Amino acid sequence: MKTLSRLLTTVAIVAGVAAGSQAAQAETRLALGSTNAQSAHYAYFAALANILSAHPDFQASVVETGATVDNLKRMERGQLDIGLVTTSTLYHANKGIKSFDGQPVDSKLLWAYSLAPQNVIVRRDAGIEELADLQGERIGPGQRGSSTEDTSLQVMDLLGIQPDWVRGTNGELADAIKDGRAVGFIKSAVGTKFDALTTDIATFTPVQVLGISDEQAAAIAENLPELSLVDMPGGDMEHTGPYQTWGFMIALSARPDMDEETAYQIVKAVMENTDEQAAAFPAVGDTDLAELTLKYATTTPHPGAVRYFEEAGYEVPDRLR
Repeated sequence: MKTLSRLLTTVAIVAGVAAGSQAAQAETRLALGSTNAQSAHYAYFAALANILSAHPDFQASVVETGATVDNLKRMERGQLDIGLVTTSTLYHANKGIKSFDGQPVDSKLLWAYSLAPQNVIVRRDAGIEELADLQGERIGPGQRGSSTEDTSLQVMDLLGIQPDWVRGTNGELADAIKDGRAVGFIKSAVGTKFDALTTDIATFTPVQVLGISDEQAAAIAENLPELSLVDMPGGDMEHTGPYQTWGFMIALSARPDMDEETAYQIVKAVMENTDEQAAAFPAVGDTDLAELTLKYATTTPHPGAVRYFEEAGYEVPDRLR
């Protein structure tokens, strides 16, 4: 009887281990490609990881990356499951143009969550009053490998302005501005406000923002239609009144081979839990993410995302089908 009892106990333990192993195998691990850890968007991705990890089918973790272009290339290689992207660069990737010339990436849009105006920020003591004054000046185009960098190069080339570009991470560019090795950098705002890194710079090093002229805005609209023209209010920290700049939407897309059911469950989990997102990224609290996505998308969303939006009662435009 003792032998039989031991045997049954052993069988039970083995069965329990096997069941646990099967459960672990059933759980999908998701790698979320974000951006530099100093960015406000990294905190948003940390919140997403918590939301998705609370789902019975997922275990999510955040990976610090070089942002959009880096994320899209990593998703193409299968190193990431979801990545931070901009709607403009995702358009380029899907079409196989510009940074993805001849090498398209079929990564599908999941949802968008923020407007990203691109601020041209310079030290006030640099004597620079307009974009044309950046000719030959040392300025960062944005974090190396990011969509900001890619877009900055295109816009300045279009406008015939050739700065002496300083490359590096956001942190390295911020240090260069603070110690005078660069006159400024181009950095995404969070809605209509400075992001945390730019605010930190402005606290100790007075800066100002350079807007675009009407002629420059017209050139951008005609030649770079994937970009948006954004009216900004300005303010004391920006050292400017209302101004206009270019921008795009910040969004998330999926690796090219993600199946419809997985994408659907991811989008559903995120759309139905905005409180934790808003705590990490306050702008989300005042935003209908599904409406935002369908309004500004320039590429076809993932079938799983479309399925959720329709089930939730949103009308998906024909242009996105």
